[in-house]
Amino acid sequence: MAFHIQIIPRTLHFKQPAGTSRGVYTSRKLWYLLLTSDEQPQRWGIGECAPLPYLSCDYLIDDYDRILAKACERFEKQREINVDILRPFPSILFGLETALQHYQKGSFALWDTAFSKGETGIPINGLIWMDNYKNMLEQIEKKMEAGFRCIKLKIGAINFEDELDLLRYIRQHFSAQEIELRVDANGAFSPEDALDKLKRLAELDLHSIEQPIRAHQWKQMARLTAESPLPVALDEELIGCNLPYDKAELLESIRPQYIILKPSLHGGLAGCKEWIEEAGKLGIGWWITSALESNIGLNAIAQWSATFHNPLPQGLGTGQLFTDNIEMPLTIKKDCLWYDPDGKMPEIYSFCHE
Repeated sequence: MAFHIQIIPRTLHFKQPAGTSRGVYTSRKLWYLLLTSDEQPQRWGIGECAPLPYLSCDYLIDDYDRILAKACERFEKQREINVDILRPFPSILFGLETALQHYQKGSFALWDTAFSKGETGIPINGLIWMDNYKNMLEQIEKKMEAGFRCIKLKIGAINFEDELDLLRYIRQHFSAQEIELRVDANGAFSPEDALDKLKRLAELDLHSIEQPIRAHQWKQMARLTAESPLPVALDEELIGCNLPYDKAELLESIRPQYIILKPSLHGGLAGCKEWIEEAGKLGIGWWITSALESNIGLNAIAQWSATFHNPLPQGLGTGQLFTDNIEMPLTIKKDCLWYDPDGKMPEIYSFCHE
């Protein structure tokens, strides 16, 4: 079968500036891959390549377009995805994987699950973005009013005592049985003070903390996972660790309680499946998170997440952030992401001519 891929760059704009440990995002560049064939001209598939600036291992300011074009040309010639060649480029691998899955399925319901049939939703966490104390408190109150049973706070941007006050505010209103609290430090703590901070956070009955210290400090991170009363989850630590042997070595060395998987960052679907298999061997928990993709990427990640039947809340709520997102039949009801198989779907025209 003769495949053709059209690369369509887009820039999306945030409704409000999104504060992260890497700075504040006001816009987001990504590339859609539109897959068609000569044999079935009426069929098409769409994938999304969305590396995160200064975070993704394949975020290459000058060379990304060239590498992406070369990967698409290779796929057109070989008519299959070479996972090993694309291991260093997880966002490109994810875009190709999902474009091909969409093409083969002929539907945005990429896998046959209760979620894709609209029969059940996927529990998700309510994300609280880094901001000043007042604005973070307002975000928290809105999430609690909406009915979220799992709230995740990005911490490390304001005074630690103020962050503790925000967490205490939630605990004054809801017990750990009523609301699960996760925090994400994005590597903000130093190895010297991290354990003391984790002990103080643990007093508030938190579920876990993501990446308490910056990545690539295996010895110090292993000490934290062994001594911390608060379960530790790895996120940035996994970026750039793309070979199965290296994944096994990282997990065996650090022994985290959880890992958090983002297909655009952590190896595409194939690479994330390897992480799940390695984590399973060691009894390490995991959940799946989107990474500021548009609704195209978010839908693909959600559809794939639903195939695992993981009962933990996933991190799949970022599709609401953009003013110019592609419309998809995805909605958040209370604390679950739902897909409507009878809802309005994007058409090929919207990708080619917007």
